[in-house]
Amino acid sequence: MSIPVVEGRRFRLGKYEVVGQPIPQSAHMLRYTVFVDGIRIGALASVPTESDCRFLEHPPAVPPLKIYSVIYRPGRPKKGSVRPTDKSVTPPGLELPHEIELPRNRDSE
Repeated sequence: MSIPVVEGRRFRLGKYEVVGQPIPQSAHMLRYTVFVDGIRIGALASVPTESDCRFLEHPPAVPPLKIYSVIYRPGRPKKGSVRPTDKSVTPPGLELPHEIELPRNRDSE
């Protein structure tokens, strides 16, 4: 008993040429390879749209990975921990010289 194999396809989407070839050991799936001016830019397992082809040709910029730090773990504080009271840790308050007055709203008068 032989496994039926689907035939390949070849078509164009705008400036992109798409070639569908049977995937080995698959009865009905095709691998769609996308070409631009004879240069392979990628392959998909589903029928690509022109938007997919544009994405393969010019993928968006990916931001650099953030390094995982074991030290920084946001979330709840540990049980029994004490809040920092050091002035270097707390944000500074607003301190003005005695000669300077803050402008007042006309509504408050």
